[in-house]
Amino acid sequence: MNLIETRKLSRWYGMADGVHGLALVVPQGSMCLLLGGSGAGKSTATKVLMNLLRPSEGEALVLGVDSRRLGPGEFAQIGYLAEDQTPPMHLTVREWLNDCRPFYPTWDGGLEQMLLKQFALPLDRKLRLISRGMRVKAALLTVLAFRPKLVVLDEPFAGLEPPVVAECVRGLATVAAAGDCTVLAAVSEVGEFEPLATRVALLDQGRLRLNESVEDLRARFRQVEVKGAEAHAGPAADWLEWEDTRERVRFVEPLYEGEVTERAWRERFPGAAVAAQAMTLREIHLSMMRAGRVVKKAEAA
Repeated sequence: MNLIETRKLSRWYGMADGVHGLALVVPQGSMCLLLGGSGAGKSTATKVLMNLLRPSEGEALVLGVDSRRLGPGEFAQIGYLAEDQTPPMHLTVREWLNDCRPFYPTWDGGLEQMLLKQFALPLDRKLRLISRGMRVKAALLTVLAFRPKLVVLDEPFAGLEPPVVAECVRGLATVAAAGDCTVLAAVSEVGEFEPLATRVALLDQGRLRLNESVEDLRARFRQVEVKGAEAHAGPAADWLEWEDTRERVRFVEPLYEGEVTERAWRERFPGAAVAAQAMTLREIHLSMMRAGRVVKKAEAA
């Protein structure tokens, strides 16, 4: 079952596209990273999903419901946190939690206390008197404490120090591991999400370029180094980040298929020593960004 599914989803701003023809799926129980740089359309996509913006064309299903018809029953199961949200600065952390708690029948007091301790939040200090990092952790607590079925994040940790981001992601991991929680995190970098991510969707200029499991991505990407080639052949069409020096050749293979691919390397570089290493999700993402293009599995045919 997909907790999020979009079909030809578009949102226009005058003559410009926020998102165009989006066909995104987020399976139940997954941690999906919606990756993209500034202006890629991440915030537009998440706001349409949360019914903060209306689609110009197509549709988005969230928890099986058209996003335009999401109501209190659905929102009681959805945790949403975005960078541009402003918390009630005049309240203390305790008062904010007291205000939020009645809206969610599934609020878990034990989880609330655990996250308060994990985040080291000062209950009796006003939000305007604590750091932005503390405010973000408090906001995240209000999103997680009712054990939502779906969590949607839109760059809420942007600009925070890495240790603070790591704390927030650990809190998210605690909830995700304890129950049936699905996460869509719109972020510009993989960062601290790498250990949790199970799926990647890549947005570029409002268009979805990739929507694939992390397992499949890691299986088909390899960093390759060739030494001792008698003659350096040029790159194959699908290779990324080709680098040819007198001593060696390096490139990224995005369509690795085990022995079949390794045989092709040996034939292209006769007499050479060819070494290949698996890549992290962050390395894969950076490789595609530096190359300025995305290679999909379908292109292997």
